[in-house]
Amino acid sequence: MSANNFYNQCSRGVGRCVRIRTHSGEVHTGIIERVTPNKVYIRPIGGNRRGYGGLGYGFRRGYGPGWGWGWGWGFGAAAFGVSLGLIAALAFIPFF
Repeated sequence: MSANNFYNQCSRGVGRCVRIRTHSGEVHTGIIERVTPNKVYIRPIGGNRRGYGGLGYGFRRGYGPGWGWGWGWGFGAAAFGVSLGLIAALAFIPFF
């Protein structure tokens, strides 16, 4: 499937839970936050892939130090981007 098809699917699925498998074998499960022509940004669920949360005190990329969503310590996790060209499979899953 082409990156354009993944872009269309992801655009229609903003706010839905998805499982993405890349060509390198990585599997990402999360909620689609936003989609650009090159990337889909998902908020991870089922564990925190970076080891720290996304709400709390700490450094927020683009905004500097402070409180709020971003790179902090607390609950949740920041959205991260997956390149549309790296996606091998995309499946919408029921929210759990």
